[in-house]
Amino acid sequence: MAAGMDVFVTTKIQPTLPQITIPPSIGTPENATTTIVDTSALPHQRTELNKEIRKSNVILLVYSDHYSYERVALFWMPHFRSLAVNVPVVLCANKSDLNKAVSTDQVVEEEMLPVMAEFKEIDSCIRTSAREHHNINEVFFLCQKAVTDPIAPLFDSKISALKPACVSALQRIFYLCDKDQDGYLSDEELRHFQSKCFGKPLSHLDLAAIKSALQNYSPELVTEQGISRPGFVQLNKLFAEKGRHETIWLVLRTFHYTDSLSLHSSFLSPKFDVPPNSSVELSPAGYRFFVDLFLTHDQDNDGGLSPSELSTLFAPTPGLPSQWLENGFPSCTVRNDAGYVTLQGWLAQWSMTAFTSHKTTLAYLAYLGFDSSLPSSSTLRPSTDALTITKPRKRPPRSSRRRAPPVCRTVLEAFVLGASHSGKSSLLSTFLSRPAAPSPTYSPSLQPYTAVNTVELPGGKQVTLLLSELGDHESSILANQSALDKCDILLYAYDSSDAESFSHIPLLREKYPHLDELPALFVALKADKDRVKQNCEVQPEEYTDQLGMQKPLHVSVAWGSVQELFVRVAEVGLDPGSTFVRGEGKGQRDEGVEGRMGLWIAVGAVGVVAAAFVGIWRRMSGRME
Repeated sequence: MAAGMDVFVTTKIQPTLPQITIPPSIGTPENATTTIVDTSALPHQRTELNKEIRKSNVILLVYSDHYSYERVALFWMPHFRSLAVNVPVVLCANKSDLNKAVSTDQVVEEEMLPVMAEFKEIDSCIRTSAREHHNINEVFFLCQKAVTDPIAPLFDSKISALKPACVSALQRIFYLCDKDQDGYLSDEELRHFQSKCFGKPLSHLDLAAIKSALQNYSPELVTEQGISRPGFVQLNKLFAEKGRHETIWLVLRTFHYTDSLSLHSSFLSPKFDVPPNSSVELSPAGYRFFVDLFLTHDQDNDGGLSPSELSTLFAPTPGLPSQWLENGFPSCTVRNDAGYVTLQGWLAQWSMTAFTSHKTTLAYLAYLGFDSSLPSSSTLRPSTDALTITKPRKRPPRSSRRRAPPVCRTVLEAFVLGASHSGKSSLLSTFLSRPAAPSPTYSPSLQPYTAVNTVELPGGKQVTLLLSELGDHESSILANQSALDKCDILLYAYDSSDAESFSHIPLLREKYPHLDELPALFVALKADKDRVKQNCEVQPEEYTDQLGMQKPLHVSVAWGSVQELFVRVAEVGLDPGSTFVRGEGKGQRDEGVEGRMGLWIAVGAVGVVAAAFVGIWRRMSGRME
């Protein structure tokens, strides 16, 4: 220890020296302050020894002759275990100047390696001489590295292999650096990796040396395309075997790994406060990132992500988000004829995830490498840059609902409410451009289900629309004010061919009167079938008239015009003023809506008259002939 102060004392010194503090300015790893505490093995000082051992972050265990070497395995290591301490141990063979006939390699092989194989706590070993000041600075540097860059989480010295958690982390890093996803790190990708992790360029000589070392181990690790994933892992294994585990830690920490080889919680869940009544959407940078992910992983360029391509895309993550699995992904979004998720469906799915769970979106942006997706190798950006917060939306008071300002959002959610067997599920399938397959037996929806797609409005504006069927959870969701706060519009649906279908809606509104605080549309489904009179006190048209609302829209999933319904829903979500419940007086509908409906009816009437005129003219022409 005295040699650590650049002093070798030839006279007799006290059994223990005062503690020494090495400040960060001396160039210690991670700029940490290091305190060196000398201890005594004398029996009467055992209590103080044990106290210091329990306080330590690393133990430097020194021996110098056969007796002290034997005590390493017979006393010291068992003693450390008896104290239940789990800190790295650096084994030091001191006084090498007294036995120069024995080489360091021989000491390491015959003395140190057998002990290291028996006790995994021993992090590293070194041979020193205090008299000759040989390896004195190095031994304390090893102690510092054992704390700041521990080898134990990375490498299993007993089997000479990287530990599974380390391999998993390195494979994820490889994936993030393999920008073209061809399974190899090209020279350009390696230079990008070098610059990001070490802040300096990778020379041609260094690159050639890396490839040569890997090829000497196994020729398959390096090809003309670059270094393979096993080759990347093997390269880091070589660093560990050569005692350069600080290099591995530098790589891991650059990619936000903790000492336990998990990703930092602050990286997965950065601070992102969302004000009340605001929602979260993807920013242009977020859309660009997910577009690039899709295009990169659509290896066969068929316009869809197959199950294998999705598996590869989500390789650096814990898997598909649980929210997606619960909602039946990929059936909840747009797919091509082969059943693969299209780019439109992919973007709509992430828009929905950002809207419903921005924390999940932030975590997956981190997993998938959004922070390193910029072309510049030295620039990192937080995952919060992929999201944007909308202006707060306030529900207007009843007296001014018809003057509610437009909503500044591009993601809207509609709850589809109605009795069982009214056609809600078929409507959602049609929304996803999938024909509703007729079924001989009716199967009601039990779990909540959300279909997501983009809707193009007149003028070209794109809106992501979420249509949610609540299933058996309808009562609990409608009673939950926080769930309703996220809803933009209610869609009251009934089967116009079923006399018992509409009666569910008045009962629902009576049970949950706060639903009147939301804009709403009434939709008569299955309009391609014969219309029947509803078994309720008031017929749907009269009912909506009493509420001062637009009459039910009659649609059928068998009609191509059903897509106009989704456009109308999106329009109401953006400009809801005309669709609030106004009152119980007849004829109090909004003039704008009434005017538009009158125009539609007038156009329809003109069409009927014109058709009748053509028919009469043809009959008259036939008689004249």
